[in-house]
Amino acid sequence: MRKYKVIYADPPWRYDFAETNNRKIENQYPTMSLEEIKNLSVRDIADTNCVLYLWATAPKLLEAIDVIKSWGFKYKTHAIWDKEIIGMGYWFRGQHELLIVATKGKISPPNSNIRKSSILKYRRTKHSRKPDEIRELISLWFPEVNKIELFARKRIKGWDCWGDEVKSDTALVSNSSPDKSGSFNRNLKDLSADKSQISANAETSLNSDILNPI
Repeated sequence: MRKYKVIYADPPWRYDFAETNNRKIENQYPTMSLEEIKNLSVRDIADTNCVLYLWATAPKLLEAIDVIKSWGFKYKTHAIWDKEIIGMGYWFRGQHELLIVATKGKISPPNSNIRKSSILKYRRTKHSRKPDEIRELISLWFPEVNKIELFARKRIKGWDCWGDEVKSDTALVSNSSPDKSGSFNRNLKDLSADKSQISANAETSLNSDILNPI
């Protein structure tokens, strides 16, 4: 199995506190439980020396740390994506997401002359879509190593990918499966099938501006 020194992941976090059905994240895309995400066999594809860039919203911070540990990484730091558009929320009206950095083994940070501010300002576009510029920065920082994007939505030159919206370059299984031979219980085929219903639900859902769960 191919190993990667850079793993970039945007998990489909599940939220349990939507006040109405039309505010549920599942109206936009299939989600996974914390245990499903933790049990993905990311350890099997991570190189001995590897850096993980993991997206999380503010309410999912502790769960993201839990995922990092389960995947075999240690927390280092994080950046803030300023979306430049204010959304909705319960304690604050959300305008940011977290890009967490975690490592395993020995891997050097980007050279000082190409390091960026920890506040990354890119205007938000479609719901949940992350700025392409972030991936481009990671490519700049680590140009000559194997890189993979998990939960990818499109193929990018220079990157391998895995997800239900792309032809995957690797297979991830659930470490909770008794024989560890099949895909995790919400496999990619199931996720793709869910999208037909999601597309129908989205027609009656509220504008994506109110779906930010922060």
